Amino acid sequence: MKEKTLRGAMSSVAIGLVTLLSGCSNLDLLNPKGSVGVAERDLIATSTWAMLIVVIPVIALTLLFAWRYRASNKSAEYRPNWSHSTGIEIAVWTIPTLIILFLGVLTWKSTHELDPYRPLESAVKPINVEVVALDWKWLFIYPDLGIASVNQLAIPVGTPVNFNITSDSVMNSFFIPQLGGQIYAMAGMQTKLHLIADEAGDYAGESANFSGKGFSDMKFRAIAASPADFNAWVAKVRASSDSLDMNRYNVVSQPGEKAPVTYFSSVDPKLFHNIIARYNNGNVMDLKDDSNCKAKG
Repeated sequence: MKEKTLRGAMSSVAIGLVTLLSGCSNLDLLNPKGSVGVAERDLIATSTWAMLIVVIPVIALTLLFAWRYRASNKSAEYRPNWSHSTGIEIAVWTIPTLIILFLGVLTWKSTHELDPYRPLESAVKPINVEVVALDWKWLFIYPDLGIASVNQLAIPVGTPVNFNITSDSVMNSFFIPQLGGQIYAMAGMQTKLHLIADEAGDYAGESANFSGKGFSDMKFRAIAASPADFNAWVAKVRASSDSLDMNRYNVVSQPGEKAPVTYFSSVDPKLFHNIIARYNNGNVMDLKDDSNCKAKG
């Protein structure tokens, strides 16, 4: 009961913050559409108010002392030899200590609950998506469906999404603000992220790590659709005449700015694995149309 009350209070706080920031043009982070994003927004609000418990009294007391003990106030008590107050000592040590303990417990609890590697609990079977950060575009591979897309991610509403993320270029960061979570994409490595969309919508996705001149246009759209609309999107992708094998990937992965949305009706099932494996032993490997990789000289 207490937890529900706290969540309700934090939601009210978050809504208040959104209202205060209504003049801003981008409120995606404070307007989440998934349970992970909601938890992260409430965490930001809780942490902010906990710290304001110290900040606001300090500012208020600073102004009060400056006014009360101004030179023209002859009624203020003058005690030049004053050196100790037990009440003040208790206040300045106890309150910050309790706040630090509260934030420590909050951090410990939320760190485990919002672990990006932790699968989301749901009765709905999750969908798997492999994400590859390129210069300067995003490649999304659906291994279970055998399709892929560039700069457009579609997911069914209410379905957990298991992201496996890597990079075939410099380090990048995968971020969908309204769904929550942000995690790095690194060449030769694989990171994980678990998200869910609770409402249908067209959400902004972006690169959150500077990666060169095309960084500002390295954006994509995350479309959360009903199961029927998602199946229609899958059918649309499968109608494409383009397929993504090793040789086609070598073309797609070339640096390019403002890349258009592209669909691939079939994908080499080993592509994601080969993208990661090509950086083994510190050598960048050429991806060929067969299973063998040849190291560059």
